Amino acid sequence: MAVFDRVLWLVRPTPLLRRATRLNQQGRFNEAFTLLARGARAGRAEAEHRIAMAYFNGEGAPQSQAEGVRWLGRAAEHGWVDAQAQLAALYVHGIREPSVADPSDGAPGALFAADSRGAPDYASALEWARRAAAQGSAKGRAMVGYVLTYGPNAMRDLEQAHRCYELSAAAGCAEGHLGYALSLARSAADEPARREVAAQLLNAASAGLPTAIYLLAVMTEQGVGSRPDSKTAVELYRSAAEKGHRSAQTRWGMALIEGLAVQQDVVSGESWLRRAALAGDGDAALFLGRFYSGSGRSPPNHSEAARWFQTAAEAGHAAAARALGSLYLVGAGVAQDDEAAFGWLRFAAAAGDAHSRVDLANMVLEGAGDADDSARVAEWFREAAASGDLTAAFNLGLCLAKGIGCERDDEQAARWLRRAANGVVEAQFMYGRMLAEGRGLSPDPEAARDWFRRAAEAGLADAQVALAEMMAIGRGGPQEPAAARHWFEKAAANDHSGAMFALGALHSGGHGLVADHATAQQWFRAAAERGHAQAQLMLGRYLALGAAGQRNPGEALEWLERAASQGVAEAQPELANLQAVALGN
Repeated sequence: MAVFDRVLWLVRPTPLLRRATRLNQQGRFNEAFTLLARGARAGRAEAEHRIAMAYFNGEGAPQSQAEGVRWLGRAAEHGWVDAQAQLAALYVHGIREPSVADPSDGAPGALFAADSRGAPDYASALEWARRAAAQGSAKGRAMVGYVLTYGPNAMRDLEQAHRCYELSAAAGCAEGHLGYALSLARSAADEPARREVAAQLLNAASAGLPTAIYLLAVMTEQGVGSRPDSKTAVELYRSAAEKGHRSAQTRWGMALIEGLAVQQDVVSGESWLRRAALAGDGDAALFLGRFYSGSGRSPPNHSEAARWFQTAAEAGHAAAARALGSLYLVGAGVAQDDEAAFGWLRFAAAAGDAHSRVDLANMVLEGAGDADDSARVAEWFREAAASGDLTAAFNLGLCLAKGIGCERDDEQAARWLRRAANGVVEAQFMYGRMLAEGRGLSPDPEAARDWFRRAAEAGLADAQVALAEMMAIGRGGPQEPAAARHWFEKAAANDHSGAMFALGALHSGGHGLVADHATAQQWFRAAAERGHAQAQLMLGRYLALGAAGQRNPGEALEWLERAASQGVAEAQPELANLQAVALGN
């Protein structure tokens, strides 16, 4: 019977193929497969191709990519043009024939060989695409164009690819229309050219190609080649999403969550975003992270946000890496981990994320990272500062002043801080300090006082204290105790413990103000409670002596002990005296 079947397939293949088609249409896949298998074993190319499709689709046989590719290769070798074009596409996607026994020998391992996917094989793809194109296949021409466009640099030929796409599109091939549209888009400088791109995309989209539908949606949304139409664009995104296009699933999910040109449906929108994110779309994972971190939920779910930020970050998304690093910094949704935070910020910064570079730089300026990180940060600041970024100029000045990532150079530090002082309050304060100390330039107390004033008026507490100190002692200008008290009080209102201590000292007398020991003690206490060591010493003294009207040796002992524990040498003898008095009593 097997010999008869082979002879029958050799002499009367067309009726047998028609019968196999009818059996498939009737859902009798097993019978159709058996019939086609006889033709495939007889070496009929079309039967081999149909067997390949049966394996791909699991119709009449267990679904098997490996067997599908194997039979497709046999059909291609026997000249079946559709198989040649399909085989070229599979090679582009990294799917190739498994190296197991030939299927015709009945080896049991053939049917169950593992499906394989690896790196694209553009050379094999181009060979099979050209064979198909030589037989007039429009899909073959489109595949040739694709390889010449996106293959290795040595294989690329955009002019020849354009001609292949054009011929394929003229023959009505959907892939040809898509490739031709993308090729035209590279030089579409005017409106007629953009309309032609849109027309080619429309032809490809009408054939159901998901990528074409998605790109047409983007053009429709942006009004390229037509008037902007958000509603139509969203419908196109939906159509491409339902066909499995990841980027379209992301845009459709975002539209549903935000209610953009469609009725809002947060649950469905989240589901679409999850589908895209799990398929590897970084934008979808980033949007989900932001959604869970608070932009779309109340209260936020930082644990879920961290999961999606990590998915996006691992896919190479810099903004997600920065967001994940921020969560690690504060321990939101993940365990607090400065090292992990630094690692993700380093990744995002290296990818060019400007905000991450700022965050990373701040950590480096506080001592995080290694020498390479410091050098990298200093170089980023130098590049940005040279282009006119005043914040970068300030940070570069700090690096030069402290020798972070570069040789310490006070003169250069002063130069960059002076430039940044035109717009950065902190730079005004730092430049004032360099003028006051004579670092990198000649001392100029008067100019320093002026820069401190500018920063103080902008609300910088450290500058308010520096200005008040100069006013209190008359440096860089006249002595102004009342004005000094005003600026100290401003800084104290911002919880500056140094300003509180200074107010205590001012009210102690001898600084141009009438002594008020009760007020002085109040300020010393406020600063001492915030950990200011000198204020703890002074509060201990006041309480020991009863300077504000009432002695309290027990509490005085406590404050002097705190000051001594912070290394204030003056506290030790006074502490010993109090302890001796206590023992004597």
